[in-house]
Amino acid sequence: MIELAYSVVDVFTRQALEGNALAVFHDGRALDGATMQRIAREMNLSETTFVLPPAAGDAVDVRIFTPAAELPFAGHPTIGTAFVLRERGIVARDARAVVLREPIGPVPVHVDEGDDPMIWLRTPEIRFGETVELDAATAAVGLDVADALADATPQLVSAGNPSVFLAVRDPQTVDRAAVDLAAYRRLVLRQARPTCVFVFAPVASGAYSRMFAPDLGITEDPATGSATGPLAAYMMRNGLVSAAGGTRFVSEQGTKMGRRSLLHVHVRGEHGADGIDVGGHVVRVASGVVTL
Repeated sequence: MIELAYSVVDVFTRQALEGNALAVFHDGRALDGATMQRIAREMNLSETTFVLPPAAGDAVDVRIFTPAAELPFAGHPTIGTAFVLRERGIVARDARAVVLREPIGPVPVHVDEGDDPMIWLRTPEIRFGETVELDAATAAVGLDVADALADATPQLVSAGNPSVFLAVRDPQTVDRAAVDLAAYRRLVLRQARPTCVFVFAPVASGAYSRMFAPDLGITEDPATGSATGPLAAYMMRNGLVSAAGGTRFVSEQGTKMGRRSLLHVHVRGEHGADGIDVGGHVVRVASGVVTL
């Protein structure tokens, strides 16, 4: 029999029971990947992470699972796990920087100063893929071609987890989106791996967003940090936000499903040439032990 301690935190929020919930298992060394996947299915959150201590220098190995699949990289698990690492003393409690080694590679994290600091990740390399027919993208989320922004062609963009980005007219249109499974599967059929559909509207503060990933076991994700760096890159490419170095904006996500999340973006260098950072706050919610 083994006992596995874990913490639950809400990420990209200052308010408990909002943001995106994450379970972090403090020590997953006794588990194989298949068991980690079964535990993630049991937890039934967007993601569950397993820390593999001890830390080597300033780096910690982490594995990330949705209820249906292991991910190479994910945003709210990176930020939430960094919070737990500091809180549990797995890294120094006052550490301002830590590296999480995820399947995609090392992901640098830095922490602001203060008692309630924002935690930031540096988005891995962002790659633009193929463009997508507008009627196919809109149909996948139950919208009409007329709902989309005509000057922003839907496109596949990835920092590890491919997403089709669809820009629409306003937040009300975003809120009307609902996955049509048959149309969604036609859209992603040509992809070699599960693909998310990220719907957003440009707003004065940045973007109002929703993300759907049924093939990953996530009907809708309250906050998708791994897609927010690519969102920034897509918006800059399509003239929907300034591409100047130092640009900051917020993507509001999860509001429609009652889990309002605020994902902060900091563009470093023109068009993010020096990186795109995604940050947010974290709230401690619960702790427990799984016995196997």
